[in-house]
Amino acid sequence: MNDQRIAGAPISWGVCEVPGWGYQLPLARVLAEMREVGLAATELGPDGFLPGEPGAMAEVLSRHHLQAVGGFTPLLLHLADRDPVPEVEKLLQAYAATGSDVLVLSAVTGLAGYDARPALDDAGWRTLLTNLDRLTGLAIEHGVRAVLHPHIGTLVENGEEVQRVLDGSSISLCLDTGHLLIGGTDPAALTREAPHRIAHTHLKDVDVTLAHQVQAGRRTYTEAVREGMYRPLGQGDVDFEAIVGHLRGQGYDGWYVLEQDTILTEEPRGEGPLADIRVSVEHLRSVLGS
Repeated sequence: MNDQRIAGAPISWGVCEVPGWGYQLPLARVLAEMREVGLAATELGPDGFLPGEPGAMAEVLSRHHLQAVGGFTPLLLHLADRDPVPEVEKLLQAYAATGSDVLVLSAVTGLAGYDARPALDDAGWRTLLTNLDRLTGLAIEHGVRAVLHPHIGTLVENGEEVQRVLDGSSISLCLDTGHLLIGGTDPAALTREAPHRIAHTHLKDVDVTLAHQVQAGRRTYTEAVREGMYRPLGQGDVDFEAIVGHLRGQGYDGWYVLEQDTILTEEPRGEGPLADIRVSVEHLRSVLGS
């Protein structure tokens, strides 16, 4: 395993789609720092981070010597009167221009942010699962693999919901080690039990004390992120050695995306987020090399 399968995510630099999330670092700095730590690729980030026109997007990434992976795509997938296909078809045009190969879907609620969510009834679940299969097929037609990202504050958050997706649809999963752990799923156990369904990873380490406070409702998700719930790899409570071991044992050949969700209050002095990312890159290289 070489470094060519280690990618970055703009949210590690505080770049996020949530309104009011925090100070947004400029594109040039983020991409330059990705290359500085030796990352081979980047997820595309939220709308507006990269140029919207596919050719311009590809040119910017090429100028920074970064491959495009694809990226986090929050969609309303549970509404019978809302068809997600046209939006995804348009997005896949940018994927074709940039060579992106993974469509990371998230079943958002329609509410702003990730601090609260409604319950989903059986009809909503049927629509959600049907749409996941439709988008899986659409992605395959474009040479792209669709994955579902279980995520705090979305309609697929906890272990029961993850299992319902595994049982009720054909879509692969994005193994986000942080969101799974906070949602009550042991990511190492999931990797051991269903490695064949995992096609993409978001690797983040977690301070489990803060995660438990989110689970118990004593802190919102955003508050916990601001207080440092996500840690550089190797400095939290996620068992990356077991996770990588299970994946590699099943021949996993997807991306390892470093993703330490960060909230910035202002332009950082000094290295800023880069310091933590450097630690994570070194730790992952050590795990992959063992």
